Amino acid sequence: MSNRDWVGRSLAAVWHPCTQIQRHERFPLVPLARGEGAWLFDYDGRRYLDAVSSWWVNLFGHCQPKIVAAVNEQLGRLEHAMLAGFAHAPAVELAERLSARCEGRLGHAFFASDGASATEIALKMAFHYWRNRGHEGKHRYVSLAGSYHGETLGALSVTDVALFRDQYAPLLRPGMQVPVPDPRYALPGETAEAQTARCLRTLEELFARDHAEIAALIVEPLVQGAGGMAMYSPAYLSGARSLCDRFDVLLIADEIAVGFGRTGSFYACQQAGIWPDLMLLSKGITGGFLPLSVVLATDDIFRAFYDTDVARGFLHSHSYSGNPLACRAALATLDLFAERDVLADNARIGAHIDERARALRARADVRHFRRCGMIWAFEVDSAGPDFAQRLFAAALEQSLLLRPMANTVYWMPPYVLSEADADHMVDATCRALDRVASP
Repeated sequence: MSNRDWVGRSLAAVWHPCTQIQRHERFPLVPLARGEGAWLFDYDGRRYLDAVSSWWVNLFGHCQPKIVAAVNEQLGRLEHAMLAGFAHAPAVELAERLSARCEGRLGHAFFASDGASATEIALKMAFHYWRNRGHEGKHRYVSLAGSYHGETLGALSVTDVALFRDQYAPLLRPGMQVPVPDPRYALPGETAEAQTARCLRTLEELFARDHAEIAALIVEPLVQGAGGMAMYSPAYLSGARSLCDRFDVLLIADEIAVGFGRTGSFYACQQAGIWPDLMLLSKGITGGFLPLSVVLATDDIFRAFYDTDVARGFLHSHSYSGNPLACRAALATLDLFAERDVLADNARIGAHIDERARALRARADVRHFRRCGMIWAFEVDSAGPDFAQRLFAAALEQSLLLRPMANTVYWMPPYVLSEADADHMVDATCRALDRVASP
């Protein structure tokens, strides 16, 4: 079948996520037939470099052979069994290996199916932890301005992206938000260090006033994804960790988008030299193969639930919690990290991309070009109306998949880019910008 056939069938039958379907009257869907490495292919034979890792999940390329083999092997052993009252090797081994990557500081893994579910689990777990400890008044949450933690109701309560939050505001519990030291919003003449210190003072003042009601601070370490790829200093994380310890507030690190090497370290928190009380993992955990998320918890949190009273246990479950196929894909993904120095390889291709992007950075309409590990972002001044949709369409014409957010353009490619792939990503972005954003 052709692209046209699949587009018509999809629009008739599939309700696409985060999409105003009417827009596809002007911007057709892209029907995908297959993927290989960093590339996606449609039914008419055209290919597109996946510069956004298919919503940030694909680490080692589409149809990565070793992950394919691992999932196929597991499929012949055990496809699924409930994790309540049962155990299986993929879930146990994955929990152990993820904990080992945390130096054993987060030794207990609670499995779910997606990132928003992990957020819900962490919020409930933080509240229930304090309740079991005799502090029922600690039921509020603090998040950072511009944060994104998912689109279910609990997650939206700690999300500060108006497009997602405002439509459902009457259903949400009010959260508490503090500024993030995003250099784009520094005061005139303010250094990055001074901005970080100012934002930490604001957090300290809030904790000093309301800590008796605050269960947890939740942050996206180093990079806030859906909020516009805001990047901030590791010093803020270390300062926040100290304040959480001082005022008895749990620290939740949402590493759903930034874990597994995306920021230049395996976990983003490592760059600050800290560990949270709860860590959320998803997206790249299976290399983009299967849905899976994990909440990693400390011994202290686990012990607060360890009791003869069922009501003091953590009351949460998912039918597909710890699915063996997903866990096996995740183990194969960790194997790829063990087989070669992924972070060093990423640093090398990242330096090549930086050099190749010098002309892009020099454009008159490009502002705030920034990078953290394998994430690049910049704003476009001459964006104009419908910029994101127009650039998306123009990039497809250049065999490139981009998904801008308002006037923010970003790259978050798989870790398998060749230099030729990287050159195409940068050059095609420039050509697409020429089409839609010329002054």
